[in-house]
Amino acid sequence: IHGGGAGADSVGNWKGALPHFARHFRVIAMDMVGFGDTDKPDPAHFEYSQSARVEHLRSFLAALEIERASFIGNSMGGATALGLAAFYPATVERLVLMGSAGLNTTIHPDLLPVINYDFTRAGMVRLIRALVNEGFEIDDALVDYRLARSLDPATRAAYGATMKWIRDEGGLAYPPDVIGRVRCPTLVVNGKEDKVVPLANAYRFLELMPDSWGTIVPHCGHWAMIEHPEDFARACLAFLQPGS
Repeated sequence: IHGGGAGADSVGNWKGALPHFARHFRVIAMDMVGFGDTDKPDPAHFEYSQSARVEHLRSFLAALEIERASFIGNSMGGATALGLAAFYPATVERLVLMGSAGLNTTIHPDLLPVINYDFTRAGMVRLIRALVNEGFEIDDALVDYRLARSLDPATRAAYGATMKWIRDEGGLAYPPDVIGRVRCPTLVVNGKEDKVVPLANAYRFLELMPDSWGTIVPHCGHWAMIEHPEDFARACLAFLQPGS
């Protein structure tokens, strides 16, 4: 499940990692409500809340007649998978949280290009640079793809409503007791250079979830699946295939 940045969708987030997972599993990468090719309801009649994304995921599973699965979520997608595991535990076999939202944190000053994204190509370059490690070479195709996605009028309106809800709520977080409800085996993955989700958040997730493991990725920011797709896939596959 992809993250919630401007122009995000399942293809942009996961195309580098999906082939590694597809060798071993049936893999589905969905677009969350308001993103990609999924519907973008009018914000005047729909609340772009975290609970809405969890219900969207739950309904998506029901539509595909999937009773139980393992989930990998990045950032906002991590918070969505986490909510599913907390409120509908029977649906989640194993959970991977990668640079996951769910805990409030102080905003790093270098993230201003993300918060103040101006819907220009230069602005998208600045946004991506803020989210990846210093040595990551930004690909023009990634910039152009995310920029085009972010400029779609319906997507832009949904994104604005999503960010407003997060601001009004004071962040994208669950109470500690809700996170502590998660009892499925969980792998917490974090980039060592992640400015969105600092390492302290990864350790806090590990403290709150009793059946959890941690993997810290060096030279990595917020997008392990894009910055280091092979390393990320190896860590996830070792966790998702215990005893193999």
